[in-house]
Amino acid sequence: MKYRSRSEIIALLLEGANGGMATKTKLMYKAFLSFNQLKEYLAVLVENGLIEYEGNQTYRTTEKGMHMLQLQNKLEEIAPINYTIGDNKK
Repeated sequence: MKYRSRSEIIALLLEGANGGMATKTKLMYKAFLSFNQLKEYLAVLVENGLIEYEGNQTYRTTEKGMHMLQLQNKLEEIAPINYTIGDNKK
């Protein structure tokens, strides 16, 4: 199992909502979150203007969110961090 940072989870949510028409269910599955976890992350993302509610129960990544996603991807390229638990490779 791999530890995920908050920034990795946020990046997954931003990717999932890219292009719009992303429902809560789609975002839950994309980021492997429970409904309660998703609600907390969405509240923070909407509050900070990274994702916006479109109506019809869908979300879309904003321009600010896309910029953050690009920065996150660049950071991952420059300094990849791999955390693993119980790595059973022999």
